[in-house]
Amino acid sequence: MKSSPSLYQWLPLAFLAIFLTTVAATPFNITRLLQGRQSRSGGIVSKALPEDFKRLYYQQTLDHFNYKPESYQRFQQRYVMLDKYWDKVDGAKTAPIFAYLGDENLLDSRIGSLTGYASDFKALLVYIEHRYYGESNPATQENFKGSKNLGYLNSAQALADYAEILIHIKEKNNAVESPIIVIGGSYGGMLAYWFRLKYPHIALGALASSAPILYFDDIMRQNKITSAISQIFKEASNKCYETIKQSWSEIDAAASRDRGLTKLSNTFKTCSELRHSSELKNYLESLYMKAAQSGQPVVQRMCESIDETPNQGEDGTLNKIFAGVVAALSDDTKCYVNPSSSLAFKWQRCSEILMPKRHGRSETMFEAVPPNQMELMTKECQSLYSVTPRPHWLTTYYGGHNMKLILKSFGSNIIFSNGLKDPFRHGGVLEDISTTIHAVTIKDGGHCEDIFPNAGTDSQWLATVTRDEYKIIQKWITQYDTDRKSSSD
Repeated sequence: MKSSPSLYQWLPLAFLAIFLTTVAATPFNITRLLQGRQSRSGGIVSKALPEDFKRLYYQQTLDHFNYKPESYQRFQQRYVMLDKYWDKVDGAKTAPIFAYLGDENLLDSRIGSLTGYASDFKALLVYIEHRYYGESNPATQENFKGSKNLGYLNSAQALADYAEILIHIKEKNNAVESPIIVIGGSYGGMLAYWFRLKYPHIALGALASSAPILYFDDIMRQNKITSAISQIFKEASNKCYETIKQSWSEIDAAASRDRGLTKLSNTFKTCSELRHSSELKNYLESLYMKAAQSGQPVVQRMCESIDETPNQGEDGTLNKIFAGVVAALSDDTKCYVNPSSSLAFKWQRCSEILMPKRHGRSETMFEAVPPNQMELMTKECQSLYSVTPRPHWLTTYYGGHNMKLILKSFGSNIIFSNGLKDPFRHGGVLEDISTTIHAVTIKDGGHCEDIFPNAGTDSQWLATVTRDEYKIIQKWITQYDTDRKSSSD
């Protein structure tokens, strides 16, 4: 088993559902592996812009799909370019452009990665930040009218942002004929796939890494992912698995005692006092998911701490669980649970990105989900934003059902890559759909490791996977260049 760095500090939400509610558990919850340059213990390190990278801003349209006066407002959207490898062929730039489509993470943690694509293909490399994240947040930009309206934050608007910026880059750099390959991981991988479907005239192809595009509606059996996560913990230590499974009821019991939430807050060193036990349980559930995504070494370290901590006194189990939390996170973590974070992804979860979880105590180490989870989710979102979730909208807008049949008839030039050690592979495409829609599986790979490898990633299998992806992309570009020249004759 290859080594892996420790876990990571929290970034804004990252598919994390920490709702301050009065229900026992949040009905929908998905997390992702946080990538980027990591400290010895795995914490994300703030990165200065690497040499040769250019930081740029585009005056982006607020609302691409409406013609009301307020729709024409503009906000600054950040993007970064690396052009040192970009080849100029016959006096015109026809070498490819590789565009990383930003996700719910800070763009800074991505910049500097994927340079292999730029050097090997003599390409222009572009990173575009997702609206409402990082520096591209209208709500934080001065004199922005209507900045509190999160209704402008959704995946369709984000895709339109990328389309505008990429066209702008091609025009500004006299590169109208340069083919574009879009790349993304996890939520960003879904965006890359959706971009190829919605903007085939802009993107020649897409690499969607660890993209759980089937994790919506009833397309897949939802407990597959939580069962896979549970199995990873069980293989590390059955005792640890049973402790976690038992802890949910003990957290509720502790919270129900006199000054229980205050005592729980002290035990887990929360960043602010808990208002309900669900805050703690949601945090822990997401942490276990992240640990499973990051690889067996992190899970092993968590379980060793849980197993080795004495089970003494009334709060013995809770002390064991907290020891696992400390083992997972970076050494300089100041507090745990409900850290201050952006509301952006909470909004996206309440509006369009609803990934239901269904698991029972008999099947997994997680707490059973109530049968009325959609009702509870609606109550939460109405309380937070006065909106009702639209659980079927993503599959209506992008598709998802009968994926193989539908994509085979009209889709092309897509790579779905998944690590077989990643529990979220169950929501991804694992088999080729056609001669131009490929599934690349990575036997020992984790979440997004083909595009954002961890420090301990096995270089041999990574090189093999990268070579396979490069060959596919090169075939797309070669065919495009042949067609381009034929059309100009």
